[in-house]
Formats: sequence, C-alpha cells, structure tokens
Amino acid sequence: NMITGTSQADCAILIIAAGTGEFEAGISKDGQTREHALLAFTLGVRQLIVAVNKMDTTKWSEDRFNEIVKETSTFIKKVGYNPKSVAFVPISGWHGDNMLEESANMTWYKGWTREGKGNVALKGKTLLDAIDNIEPPARPSDKPLRLPLQDVYKIGGIGTVPVGRVETGIIKAGMVVAFAPSNVTTEVKSVEMHHEQLVEGLPGDNV
Repeated sequence: NMITGTSQADCAILIIAAGTGEFEAGISKDGQTREHALLAFTLGVRQLIVAVNKMDTTKWSEDRFNEIVKETSTFIKKVGYNPKSVAFVPISGWHGDNMLEESANMTWYKGWTREGKGNVALKGKTLLDAIDNIEPPARPSDKPLRLPLQDVYKIGGIGTVPVGRVETGIIKAGMVVAFAPSNVTTEVKSVEMHHEQLVEGLPGDNV
C-alpha cells in the first residue's frame, strides 16, 4: 500500500518519532524511516515535509528537535533530497500541537523556512502551513499521453480495467493507446474517476 500510494503522490510527509530509541531505530541501516524516504525519492516524489512527532514524550525539548533535524537532514541528503527545501515541523499528534495551530508548549519554535521554486523563501508555523505550501507540479496536457499504471482489475461483465494517474497528455473514450513495454494496443472504452464517467482524463487525474 505504501508503494502504491507513494507512486501517485506529489509530496511525502515523513513522520518521525522523537522518542529516545524510536528515532534512532527508524534511521538505522534497516530502519523504516530511512527506507520510506528512499522509496519516496525513487518513486519520483520530489517534495518532502518532515514532521517530528511525539514531542510531548521529550518534554517538548528544543535540543532533541534540533538533534533530529540535523540527523534527518544528513540522511535525506544522501537519499537525494535538498534539506533546504524541506519544512521540519515539531508536532504532537496526540495533543494536536503544531498540527493546525501554533503550539503553546514549544515557544522556542519560531516556525519553518524552506526554499521554494526560484529560491523563494517559504515560511510557516504548523504542519498545515507546510501542506498548504506544497507546490503543484507542471503536468502538461499538450504532450503525448503518459499514464503509469498503478493496478489492473478484472471486473465481471466489464473486462480488464487498468488504473493509474495521467501524468501528461489527455485520455478519452475512442482513443487507441499502447501499453509499454509489451507494445500491445487497445481502444479506450470509457474513462472514469471515483466512479464517475469523464469526457476526458487530464494530467493529475486518477482514472
């Protein structure tokens, strides 16, 4: 499920546990945090937000947050991300701190700053701010159709139904499309998104 979802994402949110031992286990050689960051980058997700969770278990420690930011910056840089373009947000999912509203428990935290497109400085305080500042990628509809497949379903009475996200171009009923690498061609019978029929699927649509 993680790979299926990530293959369609424009931005990844890496949730890191701040607890002593938990963070270290996650970024160890075989740790899940390290693995998920690598998978996200490998699958083409170029925007990243790092949420340092469970800050309540560290007594809202600024030193612990800074230590985690430093360590995480080092390993995401090795993966391929630029730490300067990543928002690091200390949060507590349990208490809701810095999720939607600024935390009263971490007055030392002055907010995150990251580099956006064209080296523009983007700023915010909360995880919601970081999500609101995700930059939509360019998805040209005037280029040839490219639709990476996420899954293929066989539905009784209908037939084979491929599912994926349109990256470039347009897909609509009546078009003849080719599947790579087999080079099999077929006609599109209909295009649906969320069980609703579309006249055409545009870049960014999950169809």
